[in-house]
Formats: sequence, structure tokens, C-alpha cells
Amino acid sequence: MSLVLTMPRAFTSADDAARAFVARVKRWALIGLGVAIILLGIAIAPLPGPGGLPVIVVGLMVLLRNSFWAKRQFVRFQRAHPRTVFPIRRLLRREPEVFPVFWQGILRTERVILTKERRFAKRLRRRFRKARR
Repeated sequence: MSLVLTMPRAFTSADDAARAFVARVKRWALIGLGVAIILLGIAIAPLPGPGGLPVIVVGLMVLLRNSFWAKRQFVRFQRAHPRTVFPIRRLLRREPEVFPVFWQGILRTERVILTKERRFAKRLRRRFRKARR
């Protein structure tokens, strides 16, 4: 049996309440920031280049890390449309695989737009691999 008495800190409940309030405000601020970044990405998406997509992915990262509701919606959408969400999930990882996602996007776009005889990306990759050997 220990005879050491621990003294409770003064104002423990007020400190905890203040920490909880600050954490809640911080979480709501980050959710707002994520939504703002997503809206910014949507606004710049029509401009030339891929500028909108990376900005939207960054906004999703911020939003999904701070909103339980958004996580649930993302998981539901992921289960309904796995092929659509898979590249986004790869970009949301801690160490995102940017080049492979970009390359797969090129191959998918090429497959949709060009006929089989005019596709160049796959042939380019094969030539590059032969040159490296």
C-alpha cells in the first residue's frame, strides 16, 4: 500500500473543458479550410493544365482527416465506385504514389480517346524499358 498522496491539479475540469473547446474549434477550422481548398480546386479546374485535381486532392486530405461524416461518405462512395476512388486513395496515403497514378491516368485516357493503332504511351514505356536494359 502506498502512502503517497497525489495532489489534483487546480481547475482540472476547466482545463479539460478549455482543451476540448480549442480542439473542437481547431477541428471545425480545418474542416472549413478543407472545404475552401476543394472549392478552390473546383474553381480552377477549367483552366488549362491539371491544376484543379491536385488542389482538390489536398482539400480532400484535410477534410477526410478531420471530419467523421466525410470519412463515412468517402467509404460509401469507395464501395460503390472502387475503380474511380482507387487513384484518389493512392494519392491520400502518407507516401503518395504520384507518378504511377499519373501514368495510369494517361493510359486510361489514351484507351478512351485513341484507337489501338494510335496509342503511344504503352509503346513509349516499352522502348524506355528496352533502353534501360
